[in-house]
Formats: sequence, structure tokens, C-alpha cells
Amino acid sequence: MDRVLGTYTPYLYALMRIMLGVLFACHGAQKLFGVLGGTTGDLFALRGLAGIIECVGGLLIAVGFLTSYAAFIASGEMAVAYFMSHVPRGFWPIQNNGELAVMYCFTFLYIASRGVGAWGIDKARNTP
Repeated sequence: MDRVLGTYTPYLYALMRIMLGVLFACHGAQKLFGVLGGTTGDLFALRGLAGIIECVGGLLIAVGFLTSYAAFIASGEMAVAYFMSHVPRGFWPIQNNGELAVMYCFTFLYIASRGVGAWGIDKARNTP
């Protein structure tokens, strides 16, 4: 399989980064603007801060601008979300419906370590 897909690795990584960023930004838009089935809340509460991190961070990750920094902050936010919102219902993600938070956390941590890859503003600017 590596012979077939290996040549496309940089582009598949970029596609994953873009899609993950857009999906994360949608979660932020739910919290900030009440769209996509979400509800708005106080912008200066913890939910508002989470919405800002998700919306702005997701867009930065999707376009590939300051990618490593945005992904690292997003990863941390998802770790905090997991331990604050999900762990009280049980430790294991399968028990407490925290699979998405854990998946975002570790995928963003990977993106933070790897950088923008192909198709990003950071790549055009030669920023790591």
C-alpha cells in the first residue's frame, strides 16, 4: 500500500489538516454564533473562550497559518475539555462520549509536531 499511497503522503496529510481544521471551526461557530445546531453563550465565559479557540484555531489550521501554534493550543483545549467535561462521567472515552475530544487532542498534537505540510500559508512563507 505504501507504494501506491506513499507518493501522495504530503497531500493526504494536507487534506487531513484542512478537513480537521474546518470541522473544528464548525464546533467553534456553534458556540459563538449559534449556527449548525448550536446555541450561543457568554463570550467571556469558558464556553466563549472554547468557541474562540475552536473557530479561530480551526481556521488557522485549515489555511495553514501559524499551524503548529494553533494546533498546540487546540490540542490543549481538547485535553482540558476532556478532563473537565467527560471524565466526571467515567474515565474511559468509550464510557463518557469523549472519543471526539481525545481524537482531536492527539491529532492536533501530531499536527503541532509535524507543521503545515503542503498547501498552507506557512509553507509559502517558509515557516516551520
